[in-house]
Amino acid sequence: MHYTTTLPLAPMTPHTAISAFGYLRAIEADDTEDAREFAGTEPRMAELLVDAVERIVVPVTALPGPEAGEPTTEMFALEALGRVLVTSLRKWAQTGPDSAEGTARSVAEFVPRFLTDDHEDLAEVLRQLEVVGVGQALAAHPAPTDAHPVRLSIV
Repeated sequence: MHYTTTLPLAPMTPHTAISAFGYLRAIEADDTEDAREFAGTEPRMAELLVDAVERIVVPVTALPGPEAGEPTTEMFALEALGRVLVTSLRKWAQTGPDSAEGTARSVAEFVPRFLTDDHEDLAEVLRQLEVVGVGQALAAHPAPTDAHPVRLSIV
């Protein structure tokens, strides 16, 4: 039996990945001004958040392949929970741009409960996930060869 699932997702651009994680961090910090600014520049914010969550939650909660050993009951439950979260968020995001804050708050509730160690806080984990998400976006959308190099600093 094959335990891992690969989802063919269209890669996010670096700009959309940065915007989605910026919005998540702003909501997590209760910074309504920054959250409003991120949401104002990206009218599809709710959809972007779901895409970011799908890229993170599904791989993190996916069951290991056969080479990693037999999955436990807890692993089955975590994978199912991750899939339910993504499915629910996807339906909610379809209601429109006003669902972005609720989507972000759901992510902010899920991540520390299921994807963090005891010593990590949500802001720290979001920064780590953002680095991965932006890295994936940069790999999928490399800069043109004649472009000036830009160094991204995610703080």
